This record gives sequence, structure tokens and C-alpha cells, in this order.
Amino acid sequence: MPNLKASIKDVRKTKKRTVRNKAAISELKTTLKAARKLSDHAAAIKALPKVISVIDKTLQRGIIKKNTAARYKSRITTFVNKLKK
Repeated sequence: MPNLKASIKDVRKTKKRTVRNKAAISELKTTLKAARKLSDHAAAIKALPKVISVIDKTLQRGIIKKNTAARYKSRITTFVNKLKK
């Protein structure tokens, strides 16, 4: 247990951030899984902007890295495009 006031505050802040980050990661994973379950091209096209938005928000908050976000977007877009065929 920390003794300094600033260290105690850091522990509190870390706990809050951890909860917030876990929620964001959970939302991201849930959205990606839901998009991957779609089998209809039209529905997948409608869901794509929402998925990309969630990825971008997670990136903006600094929860995932730039290349990770790019990889997620690329993979989900490729998936949607394959449904067309």
C-alpha cells in the first residue's frame, strides 16, 4: 500500500482507468464478433460504419495502437467484401 498522498491518488486513478479501458475493449470485441457473425452482405455493409466508429473511438482514447486499429479495420472490411461474392 502506498504511503504518499500522490501515490494513493495514482492507485485510485489507475483503478478508474482500468475499469473504463476494460469496458471499451469489451465493447470493441463485442462489436467485432457481432459483425463477423453476419452472413448477409447488406446487413454487414450497414454494420460496417458502426464497427469502424468503435475502432476509431478506442484508438482515440489510446486503448489500442494505430496499427492494431488499422488491422481490425482491414480485416473486417475484407470480411464484408468477401460476403459480396
